[in-house]
Amino acid sequence: MINGAGAPPQGPVDIVVEDGRITKVVAVGAPGLPIDPDSRPKAEPGAREIDAHGKYVLPGFINLHGHIHTEETGQGVPPEYIWKLWLAHGITTVRELGNEKGAKWTAEMAAKSARNEIIAPRIYPYPVFRGWSAGEVDSPEAARAKIRRLKAEGARGVKFFGAPEEILWAGLDEAKKQGLKTTMHHAQLDVAHADVLDTSAHGLGSMEHWYGLPEALFEDQTLQRYPADYNYNDEQDRFGEAGKLWTQAASPGSERWNYVRDTLLERDFAVIPTFSIYVASRDWMRSRRADWHDDYTMPSLWKFFAPDRNAHGSYWFDWGTEEEAAWRDNYRRWMAFVNDYKNHGGLVGVGEDAGYIYSTYGFGYVTELEMLREAGFSSLEVIKAATLDGAKILGAEGEIGSIQVGKRADLVILGENPLANLKVLYATGHIRLDPETNKPKRVGGVETVIKDGVVYDAKALAAEVRAMVANEKERSGIASGPMPIVDFTYEPKKDQSP
Repeated sequence: MINGAGAPPQGPVDIVVEDGRITKVVAVGAPGLPIDPDSRPKAEPGAREIDAHGKYVLPGFINLHGHIHTEETGQGVPPEYIWKLWLAHGITTVRELGNEKGAKWTAEMAAKSARNEIIAPRIYPYPVFRGWSAGEVDSPEAARAKIRRLKAEGARGVKFFGAPEEILWAGLDEAKKQGLKTTMHHAQLDVAHADVLDTSAHGLGSMEHWYGLPEALFEDQTLQRYPADYNYNDEQDRFGEAGKLWTQAASPGSERWNYVRDTLLERDFAVIPTFSIYVASRDWMRSRRADWHDDYTMPSLWKFFAPDRNAHGSYWFDWGTEEEAAWRDNYRRWMAFVNDYKNHGGLVGVGEDAGYIYSTYGFGYVTELEMLREAGFSSLEVIKAATLDGAKILGAEGEIGSIQVGKRADLVILGENPLANLKVLYATGHIRLDPETNKPKRVGGVETVIKDGVVYDAKALAAEVRAMVANEKERSGIASGPMPIVDFTYEPKKDQSP
């Protein structure tokens, strides 16, 4: 058992679940010795027993940056595709940060998931306040009315992008009055007056990505240095220059660096870096040729990823060595701050923001775990960020996030040790040389995922997704094998859903 609270692995243990909650966690012997049956909890008649001998059990993972897109978007994928990919990767809770259907629909899906009427993780709706998919809010009064409406529609929190100062501050203040948690993508169009020091001073609880953080670390400037021909609406300009932003920020250990870090710590501010959503920026070829795309990425989603001036995050108009080198340097500096923040007691959560930039749902989450490890987190710290720390950011640590008596039974079971290799969490598993045959074989992948005591076969969920993708390829006349990056046309059949 890896309990999610930071304790080292221990076992063998028995875990008893009744009515969707953990009622007992019992050590039942010593490693390498037979288990004494008399030391084990006695099962009630009719109880289901899962034999996880030799396996690892963890708390369900918490994805703090998810989007439930539908067929109506450019991605063209059904929600069931997303939900099954999340569960197949052990994700039992998702903080949903905006979709084209809106707060009311998301709250309805959250209620259905809570009643186990749909096969989906637990959902925390955090609809968008202003901008993308939410419409404009153009006065403080409208901002307050919008926040109240979102709460009435079932929001548990709110995601902000940016706005003029008086509108943004009114929205944050009203969210606090309404008891709604808050997070923000600090959009570059508004970061001049709304970096993380500004927004956290007005009560913002957490940040997505990293925009707004390096701007707070500027020492000899107040604005990002843009080229004279920069155009924010040109996606390659936007993401290309974003990859040069951390070079303009204060250095680790400097007075400014420590001031920003310590101020955010004092304000109990949480960071959800979503490293994985930008990973293609430092190696586009590797990201687009990840081995899960062929079997798990829907053709419509693959088309959405491809270079296209009409699609957000498809900015590969002429992406080369210089852009990738800048982004690698960007990551080193960005990761240094996140790791330092964690080391000084700051909360860092795990979110994937998949569905964009060659990130496929679920797979992007495990990539995020790997990137936190790259940033300097130990593997135990990575699991804690993905479980208990994520629950704390949601304000749900009394219910989920660790294997503890009284908490909801959200559990992940797999046959490989994720602390030794996080890659075993991918639905595609990990390739290892078999010493007996001297041939490579795939190992790993989540085997069983439990949400609220309801047991799902994670391998079967993954197989269902593969079938969805294969069927859509067949209906659309797309050959099996690697998806093309050029000369690719795809029009989904309108008479059948995926």
